[in-house]
Amino acid sequence: MMFRKAQAKDVPAIVQMLADDELGQTREIYTDPLPANYYQAFENIDRDSNQELIVVENDKLQLIGTLQLSFIPYLTYQGGIRAQIEAVRVHKEHRSEGIGKAFFLWAISRAKERGAHLLQLTTDKKRPDALRFYENLGFKATHEGMKLPL
Repeated sequence: MMFRKAQAKDVPAIVQMLADDELGQTREIYTDPLPANYYQAFENIDRDSNQELIVVENDKLQLIGTLQLSFIPYLTYQGGIRAQIEAVRVHKEHRSEGIGKAFFLWAISRAKERGAHLLQLTTDKKRPDALRFYENLGFKATHEGMKLPL
């Protein structure tokens, strides 16, 4: 497996993985060609030094996973950095192969490398398997998360 920063050419494969899930089907549009807003979003992420859109390739150079790491500088914790992990997906044909765990161990290492004191994530309550997976990696449900759709 190889972890690397995503490139514009990877956007269709990333969107396909994001859309290929019960919840993703309700919010993503995977068509050929892709809507331009996905490429604009990629450019915004790519330009921002506090954002890292990461993909994992197998030995055949196929994209088999993706995640986004955001680094949030703030004043608390003496000007600390908080890392946020989002949009984690492993291609459906490669689940249960240990890729998710390897990806998270890589992300934890990367967050430490960038000086983050905390790595946080949210998971939808409709994904109990994901919740167990995160707990097995050492994540703790220490706060109650809330969202306001805009």
